[in-house]
Amino acid sequence: MRGKFISLEGGEGSGKSTSLAHILSWLDERNIPFITTREPGGTPLAEEIRSLVLNERDEKVHDMTELLLVFASRAQHINEKIKPALDSGVCVISDRFVDSSFVYQGVARQGNLAIISTLTDWVVGQCLPDKTILLDVPVEIGLARVQARQKIDRLDKESVLFHESVRSGFMDRAKADVKRFSVIDASQALDLVLGDIDDVLTQIFESSVN
Repeated sequence: MRGKFISLEGGEGSGKSTSLAHILSWLDERNIPFITTREPGGTPLAEEIRSLVLNERDEKVHDMTELLLVFASRAQHINEKIKPALDSGVCVISDRFVDSSFVYQGVARQGNLAIISTLTDWVVGQCLPDKTILLDVPVEIGLARVQARQKIDRLDKESVLFHESVRSGFMDRAKADVKRFSVIDASQALDLVLGDIDDVLTQIFESSVN
């Protein structure tokens, strides 16, 4: 049986790291085999590309360059890590996947969505998540959380308008694919957020058994 593919999405400061750790613990307690990964990144080569995308530099990174780098990383990631795991019956939990490209490089950067769709067809094909958990949080809350971090990357420093576009972009994608997306209010108390995630996970794995 093919493994389940779950992606975790959300704007900056939405609590993905905490939620991801909870998901992994939930799977481990139930002896469900899994691997965890992230985008950009996931393999040694893809991680090198990640550093090119996120590290600050004097030279301005062109929007098209950023887009192509992300999809180059994704091609390596899918073929070297994600597909082999899924084909062997192992679940894959990814911190971000292709929806982030539509939102960050498409909506927020005002990129060409038709080009992103073409790249998705070419690079991703049918390897889409079975479920995408979207952690939604108001931008002011998310950015306040980001400021408390010790390490801030290039995307964290974008304008409030940029982050507002990210949030609305994710919500638009969720509304367009309600079957795949589960939206969770990440501004709630942590125990409520994690409880909502538990409900989604139970639904995913109960449906795969029944």
